[in-house]
Amino acid sequence: MRNLLLNIVLPLGAVLILAVLGVRFGSVEILWHDWQNDPVLELRLIRVLAAWGVGSSLALGGMTFQAVLRNPLAEPFTLGVSGGASVGAAMAFVWGINLQYIYAVPVMALVFALLLLGMVLMIAGRKGRENLLLSGVIAGTAASSVLMYLVSTANSDELAGLTWWMLGDLQAVDTVFLYPAVVVLLGGILLLQYCGRELNVLALGDENAWSLGVNPRTSRILLIFTGSILAVQTVVLAGLIAFAGLIVPHLVRKFYGCDHRKIVLPMALWGGAFLMLCDLLSRVIAENGELPIGVLTAAVGGGMFIYVLNCRKGGRV
Repeated sequence: MRNLLLNIVLPLGAVLILAVLGVRFGSVEILWHDWQNDPVLELRLIRVLAAWGVGSSLALGGMTFQAVLRNPLAEPFTLGVSGGASVGAAMAFVWGINLQYIYAVPVMALVFALLLLGMVLMIAGRKGRENLLLSGVIAGTAASSVLMYLVSTANSDELAGLTWWMLGDLQAVDTVFLYPAVVVLLGGILLLQYCGRELNVLALGDENAWSLGVNPRTSRILLIFTGSILAVQTVVLAGLIAFAGLIVPHLVRKFYGCDHRKIVLPMALWGGAFLMLCDLLSRVIAENGELPIGVLTAAVGGGMFIYVLNCRKGGRV
């Protein structure tokens, strides 16, 4: 009963409370008695669902990368996955491919994300796992330079949207991508829950995995691909949102432990709740307009990154 309360009821309650607050408050407040007649209601509901989906996907992606790659600082942004996906998506936008093929954005984002992640793993594999983070940062920097070039070639109509998208934006989420993304997220939750034992074993190293009857190569490829898909769809929906995949996994493990068979569902719920909270704050902090949600996550995540890095150097992580 206590586990049910902590693992499901508490995080689900937080998600529902934040959903109600997210629908009501913002640049325009929706009064309770006007909910049925307010035209803003549908937009707010879509935005709340998108915030939960993006936050959950980033948290699960970060959890997966940290376990599979055995690096507490691994997450979609630091590994360059988000950067590669942003380059592919930006190419589809700037070159107008998305106008000809509706799914050009997610397909190109996935392809470039996997290419960049493959390069990072290949470089880090030759130099050892300790250089994984450095390789990811370098790859992300290279992707950022390509992204800046694409922004410089965009016309004035595309420039404003691309700028907000690069900072993380939930204002104009396309339902064409949102509903399939939620389905993919639910499938990812089921798969990661089913592979909870594999995640635990891979976190112990390849030798232990072989001795416990788990093929580390096959499991690692499947789980990395799953984490990449979850990360890519967040870029397609909301642009670049940094460090959300780092903050939530560490907080959830601190309170729920490191057994992935027990933390997948809480991870998904708390990840969504975290980004819903950031989205709500981004709308109520600024008096005129709103802050990009990526600015808030980067501000919080930067401090968490430094903390985890110092703990790791001190041997505590």
